[in-house]
Amino acid sequence: MFNGGGHGGRGKDMGKAKDFGKSIKRMLSEMKGFYVAIVFAIFLSVGGSILSVVAPDILAQITDEISAGIMIDNEKMANIFSEVMKDPMNESVIDGQTITVEDKMELAKLSNEYVNKAYESNGDNRAAIATQLYAAIDKMPESVQNLIRPQMNYEAISVLAFTMICLYLASAFLEFLEGWVMARVTSGFARNLRNRISHKINKLPLKYFDKHQIGDVLSRVTNDVDSVASSLDNSFGTIIGEGSLLLGAVVMMFWTNWILALVAIVSSLLGFIFVAIILSKSQKYFTDRQVELGNMNSHIEEVYSGIAVVKAYDGKSTADQKFDRINKKIHTANQRSQFLSGMMHPFMAFVGNFGYVAVCVTGALLTMNGAISFGIIVAFISYVRLFSSPLSRIAQAIGGLQPAAASSERVFEFIDEEEMPSERGLTAHIDKDNVRGDIEFDHVKFGYSDEKLTIKDFSAKAKAGQKIAIVGPTGAGKTTMVNLLMKFYDIKSGDIRIDGKSTKEMTREEIHSLFTMVLQDTWMFSGTVRDNIVYNHPNVTDKEVMKVCDTVGLSHFIKTLPKGLKTEVTESDSISAGQKQLITIARGMIEDAPFLILDEATSNVDTRTEELVQKAMDKLMEGRTSFIIAHRLSTIKNADLILVMNEGNIIETGNHKELMAQGGFYADLYNSQFAL
Repeated sequence: MFNGGGHGGRGKDMGKAKDFGKSIKRMLSEMKGFYVAIVFAIFLSVGGSILSVVAPDILAQITDEISAGIMIDNEKMANIFSEVMKDPMNESVIDGQTITVEDKMELAKLSNEYVNKAYESNGDNRAAIATQLYAAIDKMPESVQNLIRPQMNYEAISVLAFTMICLYLASAFLEFLEGWVMARVTSGFARNLRNRISHKINKLPLKYFDKHQIGDVLSRVTNDVDSVASSLDNSFGTIIGEGSLLLGAVVMMFWTNWILALVAIVSSLLGFIFVAIILSKSQKYFTDRQVELGNMNSHIEEVYSGIAVVKAYDGKSTADQKFDRINKKIHTANQRSQFLSGMMHPFMAFVGNFGYVAVCVTGALLTMNGAISFGIIVAFISYVRLFSSPLSRIAQAIGGLQPAAASSERVFEFIDEEEMPSERGLTAHIDKDNVRGDIEFDHVKFGYSDEKLTIKDFSAKAKAGQKIAIVGPTGAGKTTMVNLLMKFYDIKSGDIRIDGKSTKEMTREEIHSLFTMVLQDTWMFSGTVRDNIVYNHPNVTDKEVMKVCDTVGLSHFIKTLPKGLKTEVTESDSISAGQKQLITIARGMIEDAPFLILDEATSNVDTRTEELVQKAMDKLMEGRTSFIIAHRLSTIKNADLILVMNEGNIIETGNHKELMAQGGFYADLYNSQFAL
């Protein structure tokens, strides 16, 4: 119980790092049904990005307009000063403004204090003179102030500001639509994965489930699919949206100023290198985490399903130790994967801040040299944000895709498992209402593996209406023969024929419809007692159900339930094993198929109930070919034919009296059940 169960535990892949790129490529190829929606989302994202990256350029124009409205043009002021002082003794008209002689004299007097200082320090430099006069603007004549005082162009600024707001609103709307489309894509993809897994389970041979832990299979259906869906939802749309924004930001940066663009991009290359290193190191830990989650599910499923055995044998300590081992592995893998992927965000934030500093310093130098305007720096600060922020988010999104890649590998590994052979060409049909009832095993050979045969050479004939009992020690191949008859497994050689028609030419569904099967292991699902009895036969009336319940001795139990047949039950309810067995027997009687298979069907009921059920079974088997597997040989004494199996072969045949008279293997087996 505590060794993990099954043969194919996934722990064997723990040390092997998976291919992140290959996993993502496979996942994208599986999304081909959503390509149209994805392309539409990309167009929306590109449109929103274009609007977002154009807006900073308009912001630069607004900044330049505001700068022009609040800052004096030194060159213009120097030119006006020179023009005024050309003819100081006569009135002048400059740009429609009259400068009187008195104003000129006042300006000349004012300049003695400032301009002479400029000439002394800078020579004939009009810009230097204007700078000196800048401090004396408020003391200048009003006519001169009117010429040099800046004027704010409110109309142009209003138009530009309104345009920028519209661009941002339109961009936000397109990004909202893109997010909505991608949410539908990821949720639809996850739904398709679950549907494919559901269909795949029905196509897998039983040997797959013989070799894999049930908990691991459940983990692939639940944990792994949910991980793919949530990671794609959080990351895939982000990569598309931020990727287009990043590309648009790069284009606009080079369009605005190639020097600042190179500075911003080079400062961010460190981020790309770091992300590549992190991805190469962390992916194996995401894969290990998903594998160990499957192992944890398997352990919990097997311990909880056998909790009574665990408690009875004081196995809590052993179970807890294994739980702790698996939990520690999950903790380690989770800690390492989260630590490595978590390093992306702070490092990319540092790279973004470093880009801000680099652009500001370089932009200041270019502005001092007159290469760019102040508005270009403001625009580039926005571009750096548009460039570094997508880088950080893309890094996070790539980190978020790692668990999706690890989970998708396990999901697609399950989907790619070898299926049962196709039965499209099988056309043999037997009318359920007109079955003769003959079954023949003709030199059947079968093995669960190629190295060892379980059934070595089995031949037998069951005539219509006969009750055939198959007995033998544990491991003799009794249940295997029934599984081969039901075509749960394909025989290696030989043939099985029903009314002369080979089961190789009949579909599994066709064969299953001919048999009623009652197993030793009970199975109940969440629903009413009635639902469990009439499973897959909704048209059965309550009267028919109660008649069957009377036959198998289930009526008293049903009458004790609060709502009778409508009482809700689950596998975990406090229903005895015998009561569950009676419900499954009643389910088999409802099926009413021409062939009957009883695999230790009465092993969990008391002897009194067994006698009652045996009588009901005798009535049910009238006119039907029946196969009974039993360890309690007292229950098959009235069988028409008893096949005694040992090591995959029939070693004795006959009825009870004949076999007892022979004094062989069957007689020893029968007598051993009554030996003290």
